[in-house]
Amino acid sequence: MTKTENITIVLNRPKYPGNVGSVARCAKNMGIEKIMVIGNQHLEEEEMKTMATHVAADIVDNIGYFDHIDEALAGFHYIVGTTSRRGNARGPVVSPREMAERLPDISQENEVALLFGPEDTGLSNDELRFCHLVVAIPASSRFKSINLSHAVMILCYEIFISRAGHPETFTPRLATSAELEGMYDQAKLLLTKSEFLNPQNPDYSMMHIRRLLSRTRLLSREVKILRGVCRQIEWYANNKNT
Repeated sequence: MTKTENITIVLNRPKYPGNVGSVARCAKNMGIEKIMVIGNQHLEEEEMKTMATHVAADIVDNIGYFDHIDEALAGFHYIVGTTSRRGNARGPVVSPREMAERLPDISQENEVALLFGPEDTGLSNDELRFCHLVVAIPASSRFKSINLSHAVMILCYEIFISRAGHPETFTPRLATSAELEGMYDQAKLLLTKSEFLNPQNPDYSMMHIRRLLSRTRLLSREVKILRGVCRQIEWYANNKNT
């Protein structure tokens, strides 16, 4: 079963308190109790609670607020991003149902974030780089825009349904976002120094490296091994002619 206490809905720069309250209600309907908000700490609490109703008011009371996305995501082991736009820069995109099928084993021992962008623009490519998986909700070509709380409900519903009928297996604890970002920063410096990356646009190739490694579900100890490899290569490059 999906361990919903390890799942948090993360709203990046939401604009309207009513939408956040509606998200709280949707989350409560589907058994998810935690919400984080990034970049907007001045949402009107009464409006949020009105939309949440008294049943989900406790979720509004316990919202965690953060100024920056890297700070908010640092402790998560698996991050699911959402987008309405399919493009090569975002990598492979799955449906909500495919996403939900992957979570039962991952969520047993790992903190999972469901990351949603602002109502008007969604998540940028730079924000999606934190994600292990990207989800798009199928919609009519005549009107593809989906309300924030509706998008949250669709993902949470699929997760709720996925809880039944799965064997009791689990994925071991994965590396946190903070550990992964430290590894990527170290690799970027090393690969730029070795001229593997184009110094004019290193992030383009790093995007593909991130995409490759995100498919492996790196464990914390594996990240430490990779960082040790990077340190050894750098040491060798600095000392080979001495």
